[in-house]
Amino acid sequence: MNLKTTMDMFKEIDRHLLEDKIPSEYILEISNEQVFNEEPFNMLKNLKDTPQSPKYHPEGSVWNHTMLVLDKAAEIKEDSKDKRVFMWAALLHDLGKAPTTKTRKGKITSYNHDNVGEEMARKFLEKFHQEERFTYKVCKLVRWHMQPLFILKDLPFADPENMLKEVDIDEIALLFLCDRLGRGGDNKEREIEEKNNAENFIKKVKNVQDI
Repeated sequence: MNLKTTMDMFKEIDRHLLEDKIPSEYILEISNEQVFNEEPFNMLKNLKDTPQSPKYHPEGSVWNHTMLVLDKAAEIKEDSKDKRVFMWAALLHDLGKAPTTKTRKGKITSYNHDNVGEEMARKFLEKFHQEERFTYKVCKLVRWHMQPLFILKDLPFADPENMLKEVDIDEIALLFLCDRLGRGGDNKEREIEEKNNAENFIKKVKNVQDI
């Protein structure tokens, strides 16, 4: 697969992420093409064989989850301050799960996938010589996408101060909402609950800032 063809594929994905109401349909369609066996698209294809805990992810593999998150992101992308960054972050947010997912004592885990995913997302986007500011913003959303959960649960991994140095809190909250809702089985009550969680995350971080 030559660079021009690979670049053409990137541009097509870029267009569908911005224009489609259900971008997963296009991604699913092209995911069986040869280009998905080559770098960097193989990073996405590897998600098809990456399992998740059925307790927290009844939708199945990381690939299934990513497609659901992508479509949720498409529904609310107009709320984002940078739609292109937001949509690419939704597509790449769990790249780090492929190399970090392990089964420990019968439990499927993917510790540190946010940090690993940041570097993988950078490697992915640099293949296409993207403008550095765009790449930085996508990668930092990937890096910090787990923070709302950590902060809401008061986990030791919470790091609101450094997060705020690198990302917009509203953008992280939007991605968090899509991540939480991208688990299949649309449910109005759960949607309301997760929207409340996103709002509470923002309030909690702002309270920390005021201290």
